[in-house]
Amino acid sequence: MPPRSTRPAPLDDDDYPAYTMGRAAEMLGTTPAFLRALGEHRLITPLRSEGGHRRYSRYQLRVAARARELVDQGTPIEAACRIVILEDQLEEAQRINEQLRTRGGESQPKTKA
Repeated sequence: MPPRSTRPAPLDDDDYPAYTMGRAAEMLGTTPAFLRALGEHRLITPLRSEGGHRRYSRYQLRVAARARELVDQGTPIEAACRIVILEDQLEEAQRINEQLRTRGGESQPKTKA
């Protein structure tokens, strides 16, 4: 999944690319090769520092952790990436649906029975 933002942000921003590849791999208990593979399968696209080094956000680390969980359960990495993408799309669709439901209920006139 591409980074959701490229602007400098406060430290509590989930999209801020705060982690190097080595630190991200260490936090996830995996290897840099695993993170590169997630990029090859277009699950996450880390930002690059001025020196060209990959930088990961907390959001991307959560996505990578979910993929690792599936791979650890025996799911091939390609399938794990697709599953995570579909889960993310479903979550977004449900969020939008709920917003529309909430707004729809507010804007419709109330009728008397």
